[in-house]
Amino acid sequence: MNHSATKRRKILAALGAGLLTNMVTASSPAFAQQSGKIWRVGYLGTSTPDGFAAEVAALRAALRELGYEEGRNLVFDARWADGKYERLPALAAELVSARADVIVANGTAGAVAARNATTTIPIAMILVTDPVGAGLVKSLARPGGNVTGQSNLIGDISSKYLELLRGMVPKLTRVAMMINPSNPGNATALKSVQAIAPKLDIAIVPCSAASSAEIETAFTRMAKEKVGAVIVAGDGLFLQQRRQIASLTATHRLPALGAYATLAEAGILMTYGVDSVDNFRRLAIHVSKILKGAKPADLPVEQPTKIELVINGKTAKALGLKIPQSLLISADRVIE
Repeated sequence: MNHSATKRRKILAALGAGLLTNMVTASSPAFAQQSGKIWRVGYLGTSTPDGFAAEVAALRAALRELGYEEGRNLVFDARWADGKYERLPALAAELVSARADVIVANGTAGAVAARNATTTIPIAMILVTDPVGAGLVKSLARPGGNVTGQSNLIGDISSKYLELLRGMVPKLTRVAMMINPSNPGNATALKSVQAIAPKLDIAIVPCSAASSAEIETAFTRMAKEKVGAVIVAGDGLFLQQRRQIASLTATHRLPALGAYATLAEAGILMTYGVDSVDNFRRLAIHVSKILKGAKPADLPVEQPTKIELVINGKTAKALGLKIPQSLLISADRVIE
């Protein structure tokens, strides 16, 4: 079970588009080649390029598989907020001014910023927790506007977080949940966790953080609150600061659960969430359909099909925790 996480993610990014051949027609690459147009795909990211490197690489590789080749008939124009969500509106406006043919918007905050910037340029959203609740689409089946893409399911699966942590720490009674107040999706995830907590006799301590300094402050508060574990909500800033967060969980000896596998790779105890690399790869199909003339209003929003549990065995040993056999069996990966 000892796997190289970095190597795996590179392989997924480079080769993951192969499955696309079973989901699109053989004429798709031909369409991209014969149109004679140079397409411009804008990308609006909430973190730094490093935060979603494997995911964006998977998207670009999948677009190549579909016949959209950078330097020939595709310009991939990326903008990164570097964890500063207040920059998203200006960055979205830049992509609109650059006349992107479609804007790929990462996260709820990114998708909302893109939608606020344009109601005409198609938007392909990714990792959006509750697109209907956020007002981005009318329904998943018939979006009705200029936004479609992939939802995240985080609001649906976050109730599992406490069960997983209780499996690692049986006597758990107090759990912190670190959220970014600038991310609307985090509020949805927090409500889901708070709804299930009383059934497990667990008290939830919300801790907000919207910067590196506030992350430090949040962990100081966790220590004062004497929490037994922490849930790190899915957020671009937290992904960007994953090494800082992993270091703080080690310093405070806190078992932590996050939404994206890269957090476990950075050193937190475990992650449970959608396979984000697979999501980005599949989003290329939405982008391709839009470039071929499909209207986002008529393209159903897809929900993720792959949920993965990743456990960091080294961190478990450092915390003096024994991984239950049930979790070992259900884990997609154990990092040793």
